[in-house]
Amino acid sequence: MEVEKISGSVPSSEKLPIYYDLYIPDNAIRESLPVIIFLHGFKGFKNWGAFPHACAELSKAGFAVLAMNFSLNGVGESMTEFDQLELFARETLSQDLDDVGSVIEALQSQKIGNNCSLNIDKIGIIGHSRGGHTAVAAAAEYNQIKSLVTWSAVANYNARWSDEMISDWTQKGVTEIKNGRTGQIMPVKDVVYKDALENADRLMAVKRAQELEVPALFIHSKGDEAVPYSEAQKLYDNCVSDKKELKLIPGSGHTFDTAHPYEGDGFPQAFRTVLKKTESWMLAHLK
Repeated sequence: MEVEKISGSVPSSEKLPIYYDLYIPDNAIRESLPVIIFLHGFKGFKNWGAFPHACAELSKAGFAVLAMNFSLNGVGESMTEFDQLELFARETLSQDLDDVGSVIEALQSQKIGNNCSLNIDKIGIIGHSRGGHTAVAAAAEYNQIKSLVTWSAVANYNARWSDEMISDWTQKGVTEIKNGRTGQIMPVKDVVYKDALENADRLMAVKRAQELEVPALFIHSKGDEAVPYSEAQKLYDNCVSDKKELKLIPGSGHTFDTAHPYEGDGFPQAFRTVLKKTESWMLAHLK
């Protein structure tokens, strides 16, 4: 089955572009497609590695899959380069969460998918890493979201700030991190830290999991080198939904043996397992 991709942008609450790709199955049966929103992680973007191929694969199962770039993620029209570091430096969790709301609103008003038959009463959400953290908060925040899947999600972002980062923010108002893939030195301003602390009840996934009523699947690799799988266990333990599952993948790593740029005709076994489990979850709880 072929998949059609429709690309565009909608404005954030700051009137900055939220770039998106909408994947829809290219066949005659396109009536009332449930929508899945896909959220990338920290130092990530919608076109990272195997993510576009994964979204297309999920779409073949009968979904409209919308992959979005957060408005402050630092990637501009190139779609793959961090050429807006001044935006990246102030990418708060609050703005990320608001961006999800802006996308849902755009779906409802048909600013996205106006030529498609989308079932906006059935929206699912998938998030990787920091995007998984935001996906949990979004599933608690927006009642339009009916199903949740996280990949390698962080449970509590406020537990991840290092003493060095906090010292930098206190003394200089900014800290710097290195992008291991590109070698770029990327600034992160203290507004990011302050926002996470001041709005913790709204933003921290482990707190919002205590409000979750939708079916929730937490997928994590036991070999995750960036976010330990105990984070998924915390989310699962705190989730109050009566339909929840924890799926731990043996071996692999934070991106389930995928990398950027994506090369090869097929997915690594670990990533195939993640996709298959995600697809079956969404088919069971969203279709």
